[in-house]
Amino acid sequence: MNDTTVFDPHMLEALICPKSHGTLRYDAEAQELISESAGVAFPIRDGIPVMLMDAARCLDDA
Repeated sequence: MNDTTVFDPHMLEALICPKSHGTLRYDAEAQELISESAGVAFPIRDGIPVMLMDAARCLDDA
């Protein structure tokens, strides 16, 4: 991963959860977008959120 590639938090204004259509919360430490309403976390890879349910981590796994 390129350390200079970071997620732009302003993207949150345009992104919604593909499952619940709810808002997302950015977890900078874990590099994930959290959907509390769907109970999943989407990974951010090289500064790009992977908004696929197949790539999402269930929050119950935490």
